[in-house]
Amino acid sequence: MSSFWAKADKGLGFLSGLLAFFGSIFLVFLVAVTVVAVFARYFLNDPIFGIEDVSSMILTVVVAASIAYGARHGAHVSVNLVGLFAGRRVTRLTDVLVRVLGAIVVGGAAYALFVKGSCGFRCGAFTPNIEIMHQPFYYALSIAMALYALQLVVHLAIGLAHFGGEDPNEISD
Repeated sequence: MSSFWAKADKGLGFLSGLLAFFGSIFLVFLVAVTVVAVFARYFLNDPIFGIEDVSSMILTVVVAASIAYGARHGAHVSVNLVGLFAGRRVTRLTDVLVRVLGAIVVGGAAYALFVKGSCGFRCGAFTPNIEIMHQPFYYALSIAMALYALQLVVHLAIGLAHFGGEDPNEISD
């Protein structure tokens, strides 16, 4: 059972790394679009129509990639106040509670993004200037949040397997 969770953790690591790779490519695109937009606006005195739409959609992909990568590598902010006042037994229980609640909340967000993305054009999910559809970007965010939820579930299972010992996914002080 434990090797299953280790393989799942490794697989999620690969997927988050793949998303981070694509996110970094889109980040380069975002920088290029910003440079072109600034050049057109300030040096040519001719702003590009719809450039804000393009920039915001590219940024959505970058954010989606960073959500999944940050979940995998512990980049999200956490404060362990319970550890200051209670012992190891209490923090082991709160780790379980936080991972379960986190998976429920993030999984719910992934589901809501998927449902919102399914609505598409008929719900007005497009950019205001050049009408870029939001649908694929909602799906990208939904996938990233689903990977985050899965990462929490895998960390929960690994933490329960190591409940009596040292949790390899616990944030160190």
